[in-house]
Amino acid sequence: MSQNDVCTTRQAARRLGVSLRTVQLWVENGTLPAWKTVGGHRRISTEAVDRLVAQQGEALDRVGGTGLLRVLVVEDQMSLRQLYQMTLASWDLPLEVLTAENGYQGLLMTGEQHPDLLIADLSMPYMDGFEMIRTLKAAEEFADLEIVVVSALDKFEIEARGGLPEGVTVFPKPIPFADLKRLVQSKLHDSFVARR
Repeated sequence: MSQNDVCTTRQAARRLGVSLRTVQLWVENGTLPAWKTVGGHRRISTEAVDRLVAQQGEALDRVGGTGLLRVLVVEDQMSLRQLYQMTLASWDLPLEVLTAENGYQGLLMTGEQHPDLLIADLSMPYMDGFEMIRTLKAAEEFADLEIVVVSALDKFEIEARGGLPEGVTVFPKPIPFADLKRLVQSKLHDSFVARR
């Protein structure tokens, strides 16, 4: 193989438009075949990268017409909505971040924008996260929507208020951005693999 036939993980990340860590994860789980040089550096064939670029384009068309994974954050505190937006934007991942400030707005935006992932607080004015999530999970159209709750309420308080539907992931505040990033990367990976 010539030097033009192989690339480093960093070069692959640039060609794919994702973070270096995402490429490393794809190499580790076999999505992107690679080998190690004698010096221990990973190398990837440009053919495999080009194939994934083509699959990426098809898969991203599938996750929201914008070619981006669409994430809706429903949080009543403006400072936290801004923190979500700034942090998710810093991840160098193909994301579109939308925000709503209460459950009612969250329902409307979910119906209009069809997000791929919904991140919600529970304690909000007008319509809280409990009612919004129960409404969404009861609607056939959104039954499979992945929902993550980030709340200051503990599991006993959540249960005392009727609990949450099955399949909703719950994280305690402060916002666990490392866990959310892993979840987003996993969703992007699954979108690519589904098109392979």
